[in-house]
Amino acid sequence: KQLHDDLDTAVTDAYSWPADLPDEEILIRLVALNAARASEEARGYIRWLRPDYQAPGSQDSATASTQQEITGLTTAAPAATTRKLDWPKTLPDQIRAVRLALQSHTTPADAATLAKSFTNGRRDRIQPILESLQALGHVREVEQGRFST
Repeated sequence: KQLHDDLDTAVTDAYSWPADLPDEEILIRLVALNAARASEEARGYIRWLRPDYQAPGSQDSATASTQQEITGLTTAAPAATTRKLDWPKTLPDQIRAVRLALQSHTTPADAATLAKSFTNGRRDRIQPILESLQALGHVREVEQGRFST
């Protein structure tokens, strides 16, 4: 039990998350983090941990290491286009999906942009969800109509 607790503490420290997050919130954040990484990889960015080993010859080691230290990103060949997600049927699932879609964007996004992440996603359905998430303090409006986590 102590080892699990120590690991949980190390993970929350690594991501600068509060230590007392409920399990559901941890899962939401991990899914969002995974979606963000998948989105980066779809755009051709790979976060190599060991560029010499994982991507030998893709660029010289010094450049790869320096780029990773500065930005946390290294470039690789663009991956396949990301598949659109099905628009969830229930309101709780829609709220969760919108929040995760927003978390996967590296820049603030509006309802129209987020709607493009879904099949049958409509701006008029997403806008009130964004406004509700803002009212609850889960997202913030950083520009007129553009939201961020």
